[in-house]
Amino acid sequence: MRPVRTIAAIKLTVQETTRWPRLVGTVLVTVVVSLGPMGVRTASAQSAPYTNTRCGNSSGRVLLTFDDWAYGDPYRATRIGAYLQARNIRAAYFLINQEAQSYPDIVATLRQQGHWVLNHTYSHPDLTTLPDAVVSSEISEGISTNLLRPPYGAYNSRVANIAAGLGYRICTWTLDTLDWQQPDGVNYRSVSSVRSIVRTAPRSTKTSGVILGHLFSNYPSAISGIIFDLQRQGLLLCRNRGPVGRLAPFPLACT
Repeated sequence: MRPVRTIAAIKLTVQETTRWPRLVGTVLVTVVVSLGPMGVRTASAQSAPYTNTRCGNSSGRVLLTFDDWAYGDPYRATRIGAYLQARNIRAAYFLINQEAQSYPDIVATLRQQGHWVLNHTYSHPDLTTLPDAVVSSEISEGISTNLLRPPYGAYNSRVANIAAGLGYRICTWTLDTLDWQQPDGVNYRSVSSVRSIVRTAPRSTKTSGVILGHLFSNYPSAISGIIFDLQRQGLLLCRNRGPVGRLAPFPLACT
């Protein structure tokens, strides 16, 4: 004999019947968003492993970087920073602290402009040629942050281990503009030459890539043209989201 169902029970059944499709739909949407089409987790939902050449950039966007120091014109760094800020572009500056410590306002201004200011050691030596204690000192006395660009891109497992012990990841580059070269023995590579090197470089070095240039060369003067070329090639640059702190995030906040 079937039990008699009360009106309250019938109402509850109706509520449950109408609730289940909504609940199932919500679950399905959540699964699709989390896993992507065909139930496979999308690449963007995963944290890409850190690689020294890409410095934690897995955004698909291009990160422009500026090394060393603008000798004789230190505020060139912040003028470039202001230009990039106006273009809604975030860059990274790897400054030599022997110079930068005399201009703390430059470091503060660059970060206020939305650019990362990172460690390029204290005096720019080849770290692989130095004893452990000096390597440690050069890093420790550099700009205090969490990414280290070894001068000349020179490092080995010993240097990397010392850096890691001090809280640093190694950050190099995927594309060298060769702006530091002096083809005629006197003058740095021209603006057009620097721009051409970036424009004709393989797309793989630019997508989620890191471009190396220097503050003392013609690279800063080539920046507007480089940006134009990259955008014409359908590439995006790291987006400026406003002031940043002392540390660079992982993955880099480029979107």
